[in-house]
Amino acid sequence: MWWKELLFTALYTGYFPRMPGTAASLFAMLLYMIGYCVFGESIVWINALVVGIMLYPGVRLGDSGERFFGKKDPPQIVLDEVLGYMIAVLFHPFSWTTAVLAFFIFRITDILKPWPTRRLQSIDGGLGVMIDDWVAGAYTSVIVFGIRSAMTAFGLVVP
Repeated sequence: MWWKELLFTALYTGYFPRMPGTAASLFAMLLYMIGYCVFGESIVWINALVVGIMLYPGVRLGDSGERFFGKKDPPQIVLDEVLGYMIAVLFHPFSWTTAVLAFFIFRITDILKPWPTRRLQSIDGGLGVMIDDWVAGAYTSVIVFGIRSAMTAFGLVVP
């Protein structure tokens, strides 16, 4: 079970004493940035592949995490934040600005839980653990696209 704990706590970032979701989102952003440094523009496709591969196992790991901690959506399960951030940057060409902007917007949408994310979180099991962050990631992606488009429309350079 140690390897499941390693995954659903996102390499133990879920054990940060304060704001483990933010720690895991920061970890996801750093992974994305390091991935860019190693793989260049291919990180966009690698990210898409990882997200696609991890959706179902993420649900199963959410189930395992709830059993491990003995409660519904415990804060130590942060794989959902990692996948949510990865969804947030999924359809964007890599830029340092976009990576950081997505981090902040994702954290805001994950904390505020706009409709229907709060309602989706009440779904039982691993799906309920994961889906609210996936939706927050999708909302973030749309918001980042809007900001980038507005900046381009106003002649501002998007680094």
